[in-house]
Amino acid sequence: MIPGERLQIDAFAMQIGDVADADLEQLHALSISVGWPHRGADWQILREVGKGVVATDDIGRIMSSAMWFRQSPELATIGMVITSPRLQTQGTGLWLMEYALKDLEGVNLRLNATRAAQRLYLSLGFKPEKTVYQCQGVVTNPPADRAVSGDLRSLTDDDLAAAISLDAGAFGVSRAGLMEKLFQHSRGYGLFRNGALQAFSLCRRFGRGHVVGPIVAADDEDAIAVVSPHIRDHKDTFLRLDTHFETGDFAFHVVHSGLSVFDTVLTMSFGKTLADYISDAANPPRTYGLASQTLG
Repeated sequence: MIPGERLQIDAFAMQIGDVADADLEQLHALSISVGWPHRGADWQILREVGKGVVATDDIGRIMSSAMWFRQSPELATIGMVITSPRLQTQGTGLWLMEYALKDLEGVNLRLNATRAAQRLYLSLGFKPEKTVYQCQGVVTNPPADRAVSGDLRSLTDDDLAAAISLDAGAFGVSRAGLMEKLFQHSRGYGLFRNGALQAFSLCRRFGRGHVVGPIVAADDEDAIAVVSPHIRDHKDTFLRLDTHFETGDFAFHVVHSGLSVFDTVLTMSFGKTLADYISDAANPPRTYGLASQTLG
């Protein structure tokens, strides 16, 4: 960090600080101010796997934030870029983003941009990639049990290494530290064939209820197999799933269960694109559900 770095915005004298030292209640209030559902506990998990900065005013109120997550030495994701509504046109978000980019110099970057933030990221050199469909709602039509091709069971800690490897094939790099943290806070289901993990999904507490992600599979059939138990587990409760898939059997399955498209954001990249990380193997695994919009 750069202790004491300041920015004058109208009558506000903003000071930069470490998100690790920030008050969780204030961070929660900041995200609520822009309609984001993150609880204090959700912020804490992000602080444990990433770095970030906040901008505070002279009486210590948090007015803006930005976080970044080193998924590997060559790739990072950026998220939790939030500015209090009263300062959203005053350059605070740009100030914190420039600080993040200094720390991430030479690293390929991904982020998921709200419509309001896309102009900022375009000005910084980020390129549009894919739309993310934020599917959420109360599960009203959980799928019935059906036969699957393979052995579908709950994941245990013994399956962590296999899940890390499969996720790396879909995401493009191994993000072992993040996956280990998600395993600690999630329930997971995996689809196995001949003893090898072919698809998996994780589900954890988040925001208004639970979020499913990541979901990794080679095709729609396997993705449906590993997400269906989570949907059944949360009948009549709030569930969320973020996906790049708008059409196809998987997308229909999610929406039919009661998780309608609530909003969209845009995946953007700086440096290498998503296509640069696609495996050239036959029938490679794909990310059907993001860990979160912040983490990718």
